[in-house]
Amino acid sequence: MPIREHSREQAWLLPPSLDEVVADDHPVRFVALFVDALPEAEWHALGIDRTGAVTGAPAYAPSVLLSVWLYGFMSGVRSSRKLEGACRDQLPFLWLTGCQQPDHNTLWRFYEGHRVRLRRLLRRTVRTAVGAGLVALAVQAVDGTKVAANAAKDRTYDAKGLADLLARTEQAIADLEAQNATGGDAPPPRLPAVLRRQQALRTQVEAALAQVLAAEAATAATPNAEDATPAPNADAEPGARTVRLNLTDADAQLMKGRTGLVAGYNAQAMVLGLDAAKAGRTGLLIGAADLVTDADDHAQLVPLVEQARALVGQPVAVTAADGGYHSGENLDALAARGVVVVMTEAQQERLADPYHKDAFRHDPDADTYTCPQGQVLTFRGIKQRAGRPLMQVYRASGAVCRACPAFGVCTKDRSGRALEIGPHEATLRRHRHWMRTDTAKRLYGRRKELPEPAFGILKEQQGARRFLLRGLAAVRAEWSLLATAFNLRTLAAVWQERVRAGVWQGGASSVGSG
Repeated sequence: MPIREHSREQAWLLPPSLDEVVADDHPVRFVALFVDALPEAEWHALGIDRTGAVTGAPAYAPSVLLSVWLYGFMSGVRSSRKLEGACRDQLPFLWLTGCQQPDHNTLWRFYEGHRVRLRRLLRRTVRTAVGAGLVALAVQAVDGTKVAANAAKDRTYDAKGLADLLARTEQAIADLEAQNATGGDAPPPRLPAVLRRQQALRTQVEAALAQVLAAEAATAATPNAEDATPAPNADAEPGARTVRLNLTDADAQLMKGRTGLVAGYNAQAMVLGLDAAKAGRTGLLIGAADLVTDADDHAQLVPLVEQARALVGQPVAVTAADGGYHSGENLDALAARGVVVVMTEAQQERLADPYHKDAFRHDPDADTYTCPQGQVLTFRGIKQRAGRPLMQVYRASGAVCRACPAFGVCTKDRSGRALEIGPHEATLRRHRHWMRTDTAKRLYGRRKELPEPAFGILKEQQGARRFLLRGLAAVRAEWSLLATAFNLRTLAAVWQERVRAGVWQGGASSVGSG
């Protein structure tokens, strides 16, 4: 096979136009269509004035800057400096900007000024997909993933660690001041840079230590409150009172991810699948997204369901969740909202125990429980643990249990088998019965098809393994824009199918037509 000749000095016979260097079905064209289709009311809601000033130097069009950020988040280019380089070097960005090259300061000012309101665009992507009939409304699934903060985990300290760091910093300052002693000469006009850094660190550590001590005092003041909210960055283990704070990002929390402990955030998403028959392909759509500092998932289920209902605009038949969200309180809350849920629980293996408390029959008239061996457990009182609801305690006779052939298997307590019954016991039993049905098992099997692949795309293809911003508000906006860009990737893929099939009708809102 002969070698094809090439020359880096090749001249164009006819100068190409921008339209010739980007394919007709390139995703960047869909981004431009999406932004151009935004009505004026949406720009106003985003807080963006597109008219410009009468005098002064010309400014970059807001539609250009928004398009650059959206396509950057779709393609994994998320920093203002990298976007500046992309607008200079990459053909899709050159096409998007019309060969204009906004610098990183211009890009950053736009993003910083509007990133919180840009969360509105997630709703628009969801409504575009639902309105075009692309989304299967049979099952939605919620899950969370731990995403590293823009902070090192070894910068996270508890009160003792901060006190030790403060002592070391004070000693370092004393040593530096001794080294810079002037012996009666006039002091230097400026402090040495290393001394200025140590003094700034001291101020930061003192403020952090005061914050941690105040948080620990607040949690200690309400040890038995059922509705007590854990302090920021408090240990997730029940009863733990240690409070930790990261000096780089004070909102980041130590969390256990798949790769070990990270200083990061708990990113949540409700994911739906495309209707392959209508969309012409498979795909995923994020119907709701949020981000919290709490490593535990229980408190996130109901808010995500409500947010998804608001964004999708139509009810989804079934919501799937893993055992990290399971609780009687959540089941009752969803039942009150008319939401059908398939959800496993952490004690799934224990349910197979023939002496699990579900095997004990309740007699509501006598208010007693009967064990599998026919022995009766009667009400013995109320039990309360810190941070948990009141539990009713039922217990069998110790003498009867000790003589029972199941003693040592059912219980080893010589006082007799006890049951602790919470306020959601009936709901938990009904849900367990529902989860044993073939229908529930089939629906729950869909869960792994939804959030886990979406998180894989977000982290591997959109670069969301680590956030670039710091602080809960900024990082929450960053996660929302990542979710928006994820949905635009899905919509762009459907649009590509329409373009290639020659049935596209001409607007971003008509992506599902044809």
